[in-house]
Amino acid sequence: MSEKDIREERLSSVSETNLMAGKIVLITGGTGGIGKATAIGLATLGARVGVTGRDLARAEQAATEIRAASGNPAVDGFAADLSSQAEVRRLAVAVLATYPRLDVLVNNVGGFWAHRHTTADGLEQTFALNHLASFLLTNLLLDRLKTSAPARVVTVSSHVQAEGRIEFDDLQSAGSYSGQSAYSQSKLANIMFTNELARRLEGTRVTATSLHPGFVRTDFGAEDQATFFAIISGVVRPFLKSPAHGARTSIYLASSSEMDGVTGQFFANSKPKTANKVAYDTDMAARLWDVSADLVGLTPSREPRQTSA
Repeated sequence: MSEKDIREERLSSVSETNLMAGKIVLITGGTGGIGKATAIGLATLGARVGVTGRDLARAEQAATEIRAASGNPAVDGFAADLSSQAEVRRLAVAVLATYPRLDVLVNNVGGFWAHRHTTADGLEQTFALNHLASFLLTNLLLDRLKTSAPARVVTVSSHVQAEGRIEFDDLQSAGSYSGQSAYSQSKLANIMFTNELARRLEGTRVTATSLHPGFVRTDFGAEDQATFFAIISGVVRPFLKSPAHGARTSIYLASSSEMDGVTGQFFANSKPKTANKVAYDTDMAARLWDVSADLVGLTPSREPRQTSA
């Protein structure tokens, strides 16, 4: 990371105060890109921050760099490959054992694959990592978030949610696979999950919001990049946001007093935006919740929806 990038990471915080002093935050996928920039921003604001990485060495190296960039020694690294449900569960156990409270969960982890891959659980990797990992981890940490309330769940989606479709007959893209379609579906699922979670959490003082971080200069999708994107990335990369700028909305949703009590909304550039109309279909969102619960081994009724009298 260059000195310029580090300066930008510091500037990505909402203000140079102890706004988050005493707060504990977990950020998934926090070893690079937007996640790492979010971690630096929230650590700069005084939070104790935990970041996850696929292996312990990577997570600990990121934690060391976040401490140096933020000037905050209270940064922890957790190892977990979140495409594996067993590892998500192991992570949840470690987090609950480490943190007596949890004020903010930032579901940032995600990936793009041009070709279809399956996880250790036999699920399509894009859907498993981008949606099911956040769904399962949030549910496993939900009781801790409730006892720490007011608390927040912030989930990173994307502008491509606007093009997404939830293919209930083929959520795993087994019939045909398009990297872009699978990614768009997963990002729409992020918002539907967020909106349904917000409904289920009414009255608990735990809020749920989602966001588009903007077009950001990261190594996203580099493991299995589509040829088209590989060709154009060198051309457009200089015009993309830095990770620090891309993290600003995540930091805002996680820390700003303006977000107290705000739930079930989608944001871009720290402002509310209208998402794909499907995201507001409560029946489809409830169906996605139940299907997701089944896929990760949670009973659909574990967190019953709040209903009006």
